[in-house]
Amino acid sequence: MEGSFMQDSRSRYDAVIIGARCAGASTAMLLARAGARVLLFDRGRYGTDIVSTHALMRAGVLQLERWGLLSRIMAAGTPPVGRTTFHYGREIIPIDIRPEHGIGHLCAPRRSLLDRVLVDAATEAGAEVRHGVSLTDLQFGPDGRVTGAILRESNGESVAVGSGIVIGADGRQSMVARRLDAPTYVEGASASACVYGYYANMPDDGYHWYFENDTAAGAIPTNDDQHCVFVGVPRDRFAETFRGNLEGGFLRMAAANSPGLRADIGKARRVSRLRGFAGGAGYLRQSYGPGWALVGDAGYFKDPITAHGITDALRDAELLSRAVLDGGARSLARYQDERDALSRPLLDVTDTIASFDWTLDEVKDHHVRLSDAMKAEANHVAGLSTLDALGER
Repeated sequence: MEGSFMQDSRSRYDAVIIGARCAGASTAMLLARAGARVLLFDRGRYGTDIVSTHALMRAGVLQLERWGLLSRIMAAGTPPVGRTTFHYGREIIPIDIRPEHGIGHLCAPRRSLLDRVLVDAATEAGAEVRHGVSLTDLQFGPDGRVTGAILRESNGESVAVGSGIVIGADGRQSMVARRLDAPTYVEGASASACVYGYYANMPDDGYHWYFENDTAAGAIPTNDDQHCVFVGVPRDRFAETFRGNLEGGFLRMAAANSPGLRADIGKARRVSRLRGFAGGAGYLRQSYGPGWALVGDAGYFKDPITAHGITDALRDAELLSRAVLDGGARSLARYQDERDALSRPLLDVTDTIASFDWTLDEVKDHHVRLSDAMKAEANHVAGLSTLDALGER
């Protein structure tokens, strides 16, 4: 086996992971289940929420099931999603979720639930998990290899930890990526800007996606009998649409997408403040190097208009975990190649949809491309073998 990251007896940890959201927590869980010594930390508090569309696609649900965690998600009151409905202007196209790869429904858990379940599973597997801890800097060996991290505890104390590999799962503004000058080699040309809110007492009949000229929207059933409702516009229209009257802009865009959506919102009860995301172009970054790797949005991001980010994060956590357990630069290079082969079709079609430069007939065709890419992804994930324990590799 090529030089494994798991065989450096001088390291306090086999892996140190910065960021305990879905990508980082999943990676920590998988590595710890395989017998690695893992430190997972996050500057935020345990169990907090985050802006998200929440929607999981089939590959993501499949992974939660395979990891033994889907039952926890559903037992917490996450509604099963058996139908997704596309609205193209006045045309409505409902699609039933058919059983495939043993998965007969989708779901959209709140991040305060999903991330907590993944963190708990990492802890149960033996990972050391700490919240309220931030990254100060990376440590480097004489040859430039990353050898550890310098952390700041909540009391202000600095602690240095050594590691066979340091993994940045710290989001779009990744400090790890910045510190390592990880280059971006694919960058999208488009971005949508979205406003999100949570509503109680909306019709619960699966995912709904709405498309009209220069706008889009979604209604996604999640926990506590609530829906995450979002509206989106081209990024360059964010200020003129929402600034000065966020709620008014939100309601106007909901009505522009569908009178039915606007009526449902009017009958429902908003249970959260509205929150905006001004948009950001998608990208693929260099995601590995000597002693380091990136996972989740730290290495790959695409516009939220296709609601596929969590599924990406779970998928890439498993791909990276396999590479780390295999050990060596060639394994990490294969991780990036495999990630890119699965991600590039999704990134490209998402970028096209986020441009809003389409007719309703054209966006239907884009969704066919998106569906094909998601099917290929689910087939790939379903074909992955079970991760071996370290002693069996």
